[in-house]
Amino acid sequence: MKGNGTALLSAASLLISSATLAAVDENANLGDALTSGTVGVNVRARYEHVDQDNISEKADGLTARLRLNYKTGQWNGLTGFVEYDYVFHMLNDFNSGGGTSPDKGQYPVIADPKGVDLNQLYLDYSFTEQSKARLGRQRILLDNQRFVGGVGWRQNEQTYDAMTFTTKAISKTSLSYSYVGNVRRIFGDGVPAGRNNVDTHLLNAKIAINDSWSVTPYFYRIDNKDVALFSTATAGARFAGNVKAGEGNVALVAEFATQSDIANNPVSYDADYAHLSGMWSGENGLALGIAYESLGGSSSAEDAMFRTPLATLHAFQGWADKFLTTPDAGIDDIFATVKYKAGKWNLTAVYHDFSSEAGSVDYGTEFDVSAGTKLSDNYGVLFKGAFFSGETGGIPDTNKFWIMFTANY
Repeated sequence: MKGNGTALLSAASLLISSATLAAVDENANLGDALTSGTVGVNVRARYEHVDQDNISEKADGLTARLRLNYKTGQWNGLTGFVEYDYVFHMLNDFNSGGGTSPDKGQYPVIADPKGVDLNQLYLDYSFTEQSKARLGRQRILLDNQRFVGGVGWRQNEQTYDAMTFTTKAISKTSLSYSYVGNVRRIFGDGVPAGRNNVDTHLLNAKIAINDSWSVTPYFYRIDNKDVALFSTATAGARFAGNVKAGEGNVALVAEFATQSDIANNPVSYDADYAHLSGMWSGENGLALGIAYESLGGSSSAEDAMFRTPLATLHAFQGWADKFLTTPDAGIDDIFATVKYKAGKWNLTAVYHDFSSEAGSVDYGTEFDVSAGTKLSDNYGVLFKGAFFSGETGGIPDTNKFWIMFTANY
């Protein structure tokens, strides 16, 4: 498929308009479909503090995101959706990253640039109850978002100008294929880092082995026209299941992938990925987990490491975000998780130990904690902290703290 994200988005707009015009001639109930939709309003306000050893100033940011969306009713299998975001800065003693605040280089990064964003605009067409196509700017979240996600933690979400086909028509299988023309990154359209022109194919199939176990083979081919080092081909499989353990339950995951350079990537390399984890959950609200994740690298070759350019990176390798780019020598992350539900509060603590995958470099350790609750059906609050301690002469010590309030209508 040729073209870029602008063409895909224009096609979505044209299809919506064409469907509207056709319906005026063919079905007098189109007006009902357009006016019987649902409106969504979300407000998310967040204070973030960053203290990073190698930067003299501390960052303090108070930001808020207003999100408005509208989903039409269905007409002849067609549904439209549009979503706008606006990010406000009320305290901006921080570098918002990606070249969005060139006068704030003395501060650590809080990657929440201000401004308006057309976050999503797409048209859905349901062929059957089991099969659907989506065309336009959209959210794409695959598996646990380790390779393809929306970076939902940041105020400006990552979305995709894409065509996506999903179906459950194959027995015991959920199949998803997306062609992506543009990646709309968290930095916004005002800077080059905010958009990547790509020729990307994402294929993912979750297959149920039985009621407890599934396997998900996948293949992601990312040809990035703007950032050559992001041009990669990744093939892998994710195995997930549950087993009973006394009065509790253990969720197990094993995932393996291999990656190589493609297209305009100037580096010739092959690298591997592995993830193994187990999480026990009891009936008393307590959950305990241990996990290992490895992204391959090289102790002798530069830029020969496993890359995850479309991932929701904040969810992995510590909330302090010290490994948004895989080190040249790769990374091994061994981490333990404790979760507990105390009344209405959800408590989480995670301890990470980071080292190189190639060679024997000790990167450091990190301790993450969070406490969140719903104040009502519409409101929620979250307290969260990340405390990274690096080895001498290596990655700088970094402490981060957040207070976040959400409202949904």
